[in-house]
Amino acid sequence: MEQVYTDTAKWLKAISDPKRLRIVDMLSCGELCACQILEAFHITQPTLSHDMKVLSEARIVQERREGKNIYYTLNAEHLLRMHETLGHILQNKPDCICHKS
Repeated sequence: MEQVYTDTAKWLKAISDPKRLRIVDMLSCGELCACQILEAFHITQPTLSHDMKVLSEARIVQERREGKNIYYTLNAEHLLRMHETLGHILQNKPDCICHKS
């Protein structure tokens, strides 16, 4: 269970930044080019690259390259697993940590 906590904390940390959470919200509508994401913010390209790296390492987004452009999408399969994991952690259950002495 410790690995579940570690993985979930990494995921939550990645989306705890308001800008990254907004990027995730933008990507919920579908694939976007990095240039389209950059246009929505007043940040530099290296700053966007850092944010996308954090989201990629947390497996929240996936990327694909097409020529000079990078396109991002949400990693739906991983997000579903994280949603299920959070649901499990946030509910009272027989094997819950609160029941252990």
